[in-house]
Amino acid sequence: AVAALAAALGLVAILDGDRAAARTALAQGEEAFTQARLDALRAEGRTVFVDMTAAWCITCQVNERTVLAREGVQAAFRGGQVVYLKGDWTNQNPEITRLLERHGRSGVPLYLVYRGQGEAQVLPQILTEGIVLAAIGQKDVAAAQ
Repeated sequence: AVAALAAALGLVAILDGDRAAARTALAQGEEAFTQARLDALRAEGRTVFVDMTAAWCITCQVNERTVLAREGVQAAFRGGQVVYLKGDWTNQNPEITRLLERHGRSGVPLYLVYRGQGEAQVLPQILTEGIVLAAIGQKDVAAAQ
């Protein structure tokens, strides 16, 4: 039990130290989630990657650091074909709570991909670069990785 606690605390320390770098990388291509913005992008026929996260969510932080901050994923977001909307549920935002509930979730992480007005594709809670790139239609990029 002591070893497991020490390992968990070590992971938190690692994540905390690298969180600023991951946030900087993500901030370059992300927009804050609002339902109105999501609805507008879908009405325009855009592909949208939705990331529902929280500062206290370890799985969310690991996905940000090991997948979403990777250059291949960031390049796909910077390419302009996909809009990245990020919702922060750290303080239980009611708008995000409603989105979580619509997808049968009681918490984060929740990763969704919308292609225009189509239904959301719900991604697994633990991401890989290949899963994200395939979901946003960047399979050729995923194959090259």
